[in-house]
Amino acid sequence: MTLYHIHLVMARNKEFPEGNVNRGYDIHAPLDADGHLDKAAWEKSPASCTVVRFWDGERSELGYLTHHPKGGWAFDYDPADESDDETGYRLSNHVFKTGEYISVRDHGADELHTFVIASVTKAD
Repeated sequence: MTLYHIHLVMARNKEFPEGNVNRGYDIHAPLDADGHLDKAAWEKSPASCTVVRFWDGERSELGYLTHHPKGGWAFDYDPADESDDETGYRLSNHVFKTGEYISVRDHGADELHTFVIASVTKAD
């Protein structure tokens, strides 16, 4: 399985008109030939698919990319606590390539944040 390092940074919004490179995610995940998250590859080694959330001076959170039975992808920081999950908006449909935008629902809130994919590279 080939893992990719996907670097997301907060896109422009009302609070940050220029975006914010100090808020985002570093994701290690398998992608298919079209750049979509590869569920079949993920199923072979879900523990290899990690997420690091970095957020303006807060302690970084380490979690895992998870796939829910209903078909959605999420970032899970504590398997024993469902309230910490952050869900991506239609991540199954997104193409992960530089310059594309995705939205993630912040844990503990109903607010969606938009991120731009700053880079996608093969992970070491």
